[in-house]
Order: sequence, then C-alpha cells, then structure tokens
Amino acid sequence: MGIKHPNVVECVGCCAESSSHPMEQSSGSGKYILAETRKRLLCFEYVSNKSLDKHITDESSGLEWNTRYKIIKGICNGLHFLHEECHMVHLDLKPQNILLNSTMMPKIADFGLSRIFGELESRTVTKHNNLGTLGYMAPEYLHKGVVSYKADIFSLGVIVIEIITGGRDYPMDYPYFQ
Repeated sequence: MGIKHPNVVECVGCCAESSSHPMEQSSGSGKYILAETRKRLLCFEYVSNKSLDKHITDESSGLEWNTRYKIIKGICNGLHFLHEECHMVHLDLKPQNILLNSTMMPKIADFGLSRIFGELESRTVTKHNNLGTLGYMAPEYLHKGVVSYKADIFSLGVIVIEIITGGRDYPMDYPYFQ
C-alpha cells in the first residue's frame, strides 16, 4: 500500500484470490458461462486501545488535557500526511475511525470511502454524496457531492469539539442534517 505514518493505521499485508465456476446464463436456458469470483483481504496492524469514541463519552471520561491535545495533534498530523503526501481525502473521519494505541497515539483507519486525487486536483463532484456518517459530513459534500480536502477538515472540527467537550451536544435534527 505504501502509506506509512505514525498516525495512520499501517497495512501489513494483503491477499487476493480468484476462482472460476460455471453459472447458468438464464434460468432454464441450459447455457452456461464461466463466472469469476474475486476475494480481497487487507490486513492492518493491531491497535490495542479501541477507537476514540470509547474514550470521549463525557467530560469526566478521564482523559487529561495533555492527552486530549496529543490526540488532536496526532489526528491533524495524520490528516496532513494523507492530504499532502498521499493526495487522499478520507471522507469518513469520525471517532469510530480513529484508533488509539497503548500510549493513546491516534491512528486514522477505515479508508473504504477515501478518494485519491491527482497531484494537480483538489476537488471533484460525485453522485454518491450520501456515503459517510451524518454529523461528520461537510455540507458541500452532503448536499452537492463536492469532494475536497475541506470535507475532512470539517469532520476534524467536529471531532475536536467532541474531544474537548466530551461528546456531541447537538441534536441530529438540526436543519443542516435534513
């Protein structure tokens, strides 16, 4: 995979397997085609201290301010690396996708919705603007399908507020979410 940064979960291996099997072209036709099935598996490093959402349930969750700062700074460093070095937009940045190791160092994970830009590209528009997690999606992505680095910065802002305050203090029925 080639992405190596202390604040991004490391891919330690991968596997790809293909198999072919006969499949009837249409029900009762008696004609068969050879169908190929592909399976892919990515294997990531083990991160022992669960995801960030398990540690920011309320203000008295036990995280010291210096630990909160370290987590915020680590997320920022990892996101900067993804944007500047990998030209990647995560698009699903949320506390559940930030894993913490034994020293509470954050590692950005779950790149299932990510997009990679060309070096001169900084935004694109997609028809699949409903992918992501409500409450963390930038308005321009949610409503217009605009994908840019700014979408991750919006998500980062929501996460920073949650780390500082200990959770989400706003209801999901605000006009922004409709």
